[in-house]
Formats: sequence, C-alpha cells, structure tokens
Amino acid sequence: MQFERKSSPRLKGYDYSQPGAYFVTICTLKRMCIFGKIIEDRMVMNSLGDIICHTWKDIPNHYPYVTLDKFIIMPNHIHGIVMLLENRRDSRDRFVNLSLRKSHERKRHGLSEIIRGFKTWSARRINQIQNTTGTSVWQRSFYDHIIRDDDDLNRIRSYIVENPLMWDQDRNNPKFFSGE
Repeated sequence: MQFERKSSPRLKGYDYSQPGAYFVTICTLKRMCIFGKIIEDRMVMNSLGDIICHTWKDIPNHYPYVTLDKFIIMPNHIHGIVMLLENRRDSRDRFVNLSLRKSHERKRHGLSEIIRGFKTWSARRINQIQNTTGTSVWQRSFYDHIIRDDDDLNRIRSYIVENPLMWDQDRNNPKFFSGE
C-alpha cells in the first residue's frame, strides 16, 4: 500500500530563516478546545492557555534573533506574528548584527524550527500538568503567511486582535466540523 505524501504548505524555495515577518496559525490536535472559552466575545484562558501564553512569550529567550508581535490564544488554536531580525539590541542597548555572529555560537534556525520548539516545550508542560507524558497536543503542521508590507502587517494585527469577536464564524470553531 502506498501513501500519498502531503505537500508542504511552505513557499517552495523560500528561506524561512531570513529576516522577515511571518503570520502563523497553530491548531490543537483534532481542534480540541483545551485552552479556554470565548465568553462575551473575549477569550478566557484556563491554566493550559496560561502555559501557551508563557511558552509563546518565552520564544525570544531561546532564539535571540526573534521578536514577537501581536498574538492571540483561542480555544483550539493560536495566531501570532513572528519576526526574524537581522539586528537586535543587546542588554546594553547596542545593536548586534545577528548574521555576523561567530560560527561556534547558536545556529540561526528558520520558522519551522522555532514553531517546532514552541510546540515541543508547550506540549511537554501541558503533559506534565495532566500527567499524560508523550501525548500529542498540536496538529502536525502549521499555517504560515509571509508578511509582505506594512498594510499586510496591519491587516493581520487587526485580524488577530478581533479574532475572538469572530469565533462564531471561525472555521476552527468546533461547530463547523462536529455536526452542529
């Protein structure tokens, strides 16, 4: 029996480790609503949502060339903007050119590795709390969009902020795939 290999959603030939802004959406396994609920058009996170929030905000501590912009945690997915930088201010408020770092220093990873790290760390913490070691939390892949200009960036920022307001129409809302 042969299995058809699913094609990658990534843009073919694009270097996802180069500086730029990326919009990502990451869904839970089977789109299970485990991070909280939308109540009166607002996301109310539970303890698992808090773990996701902490883990997301911790990404730049693992990847010094990453900065994070707007993000939202929804009941069964997250949206966020990840920016890969060429330069970054150091602790003494000086710019450091991250592309000129010595080869023995930490490797510059691409977007897929950054998201893989986030998914691994957050799943590990969730499984620790729930005593479910090794249980999958996330879908295998994720959606990304290369942000091309300021108009695109501002449109996506608005989408992220307004996402809880649109939960009733969101294609990730379980009512659209559970037979309701």
